[in-house]
Amino acid sequence: MTVTVAIVGRPNVGKSTLFNRLVGRKIALVDDTPGVTRDRREAEGHIADLTFKVLDTAGYEDVKDGSLEDRMRQQTELAIREADVILFMIDARAGVVPLDQRFAQVLRKAGKDVHLVGNKAESKSAEAGLVEAFKLGFGEPIALSAEHGLGLSELYSIVSAAIDTAAEKKAAEEAEGVDDLDHLPEVDVDITPDMLEGEGEEATLRWNPRRYLNVAIVGRPNAGKSTLVNRMVGEDRVLVGPEAGITRDSILVPWEWEGRTINLVDTAGIRRRSRVTEKLEKLAVGDSLRSIQYAEVVVLLLDATIPFEKQDLALADLVEREGRAMVIALNKWDLIEDKNAKLAELREECERLLPQLRGIPLVTLSGLTGRNIDKLMQAVFEVERTWNAHVSTAKLNRWLIAMTESHPPPAVSGRRLKMRYMTQAKTRPPSFIVFASRPDVVPMSYQRYLINGLRQSFDMPGTPIRLWLRGGKNPYANKD
Repeated sequence: MTVTVAIVGRPNVGKSTLFNRLVGRKIALVDDTPGVTRDRREAEGHIADLTFKVLDTAGYEDVKDGSLEDRMRQQTELAIREADVILFMIDARAGVVPLDQRFAQVLRKAGKDVHLVGNKAESKSAEAGLVEAFKLGFGEPIALSAEHGLGLSELYSIVSAAIDTAAEKKAAEEAEGVDDLDHLPEVDVDITPDMLEGEGEEATLRWNPRRYLNVAIVGRPNAGKSTLVNRMVGEDRVLVGPEAGITRDSILVPWEWEGRTINLVDTAGIRRRSRVTEKLEKLAVGDSLRSIQYAEVVVLLLDATIPFEKQDLALADLVEREGRAMVIALNKWDLIEDKNAKLAELREECERLLPQLRGIPLVTLSGLTGRNIDKLMQAVFEVERTWNAHVSTAKLNRWLIAMTESHPPPAVSGRRLKMRYMTQAKTRPPSFIVFASRPDVVPMSYQRYLINGLRQSFDMPGTPIRLWLRGGKNPYANKD
């Protein structure tokens, strides 16, 4: 049994620091600047043997004017409604400020299990603030230092009690439902052969574990990444707005699609390095780049009205060098008038500007209306399949013979090159080894010829392919 714990409070009291402490790694951006966190972020938290879901929230601002701060407040209130336990955090060194008192009124009306936490309590200067915190009406505050890990034993008691309460409540609900089992309707289930293990009367159902797929959505600022994520999951999960650069943290959003759990990762917009000067933007861009490294499939989202900017091409090249499967999505397609002519133009431009990703899927969509999201996911699953593709050694060597006969390797310094043997070393991305007579002098043009041939012959369009050349040993060396 698990529970959801939300960490709430005004800006710059240390919520993200505690979130990282409970999760066990630094996944939320932390800085002394107030208002770093804007979206609510969730992850699996741990205290000793306890496991629970923990929510990090934006600093509470008491505004209702439709501004960015107002939308951040709404995200925090959504987290409060979702939570079983709320950790109301204040800065013990600063004491109680008017915004703390206003937020306390909001939490009292929520009717949740609220526990007051006085953070930054590692020094004596926090004692006065802890005493002052009694007037907020949530009893004795927990003296905590998220940075140094002090006070976690009291959080353990709170979460443990919440888990026990949730387990008791669930047991009571199940006990009440036992008498109603006889009234359940009969349901016909079609069992297909692929669902069975064994034969005849001894056949049993095979359990097919749910597979997870990590999909990162990256692009330049204001390309519509957060709008697309919200449309895909069917709720305002991440902040959106006309302002560029709203997203700072990379937010993971689990989503079900055709029986699979897709871990969508909304990332901060990535600008050219020369334009990134502020410390917070550098942290956000670094977080986005790490999301590419941990993703399996990357959706490079372009603004269809201004596609294939220099930064778009740099991002595509980065994803290819990281060896990730990729789909290029053209967002805001509803704003394009002559769609057929524009699509033909962009396909030609993509092939010309990204020759290292020849055949990469190009999907048009609208994150605002949800148009073609099904085509985007179809392309995601297809590139995942090719990213995991494996070709047998026999097929590879028959293919290598045909390729070298059709276009023999060039002679270097008057000596002909020989391609002797080929095998696949690994998948994700597909990586191949060719044993050649003089691997160090094989021209890059011939290597590209082999890579493009692999893509075409074994149906791997747009997939990063690794080709390594190795030298074969001479069996007659060191013999008379």
